[in-house]
Amino acid sequence: MSTKMWPDRALSALFYILCGSFAAMCAVPFLLVIGSSLSDEVTLLQNGYTIVPAKLSFEAYKTIFASATIYRAYGVTLFVTIVGTALSLLVTCAVSYAVSVRTLKYRNSILFFMWFTMLFNGGLVPWYILITKYLHLSNSLWVMIVPALVNPWFMFLLRNFFMTLPESLAESAKIDGANDIYILFRIALPLSLPALATIGLFYALDYWNEWFKAILFIDDPNKYPLQSIIVRIISSVTFTNQLYSIGTVAVPSYTIRMATVIVTIGPIVLLYPFIQKYFVQGLMVGAVKG
Repeated sequence: MSTKMWPDRALSALFYILCGSFAAMCAVPFLLVIGSSLSDEVTLLQNGYTIVPAKLSFEAYKTIFASATIYRAYGVTLFVTIVGTALSLLVTCAVSYAVSVRTLKYRNSILFFMWFTMLFNGGLVPWYILITKYLHLSNSLWVMIVPALVNPWFMFLLRNFFMTLPESLAESAKIDGANDIYILFRIALPLSLPALATIGLFYALDYWNEWFKAILFIDDPNKYPLQSIIVRIISSVTFTNQLYSIGTVAVPSYTIRMATVIVTIGPIVLLYPFIQKYFVQGLMVGAVKG
């Protein structure tokens, strides 16, 4: 073996060691949550959080699924995630393709106004007044979808990706009589699956993890999303006992916190392997043209 290959092999080995160590550090908190959720409440309070439970117990999971609260929250979160991601992708694709066309009138002005929103906003109080007094979205599931319908950053990423597509494709289609809507859905989008998968995953994560708008605008417990319930459970043991109280028996408050985290993040973690191929291909979305 040539001695010139040793530095490259050493750097590769160091790279894998560093990546493996970082992955292990990221996995330890997750394993602690899993182990604590499977622990007995008394043992957890005595021994603290451990990866391997000293005394195995499924009481926290039994308590969670014994109540209809978690099922309602799943329904709310699934609705917000699926509908919100679909609408966000549709609107973002439409806006991104429109501003990627060089002949669009006032194209630069539209881009400037969208870029401006990435730097400045009206503030929390004007935003709250807009949602409650003018849009009348209080106590509605749409309050978690409509305000986040278009993310300007994702729009710019997708617009840059559209600009990398050959202009000759659109020109040929227009010669054959196709309009811009036909070109978008039949030509541009099929060629943009890596970009759509990447941005769609980001949108889905944002909608799945939504809790702030629910805290501000939703008062009906039947419309609480999963993450809102997690925030309330983690911040208040009293709320945990009220939410999962079973007669006069005290519920395992601390293990329920851990179990609720596992139950709520499970689906989104399992989704990633199915779109990993497109996600990896789309990591460099928008990096070719600016």
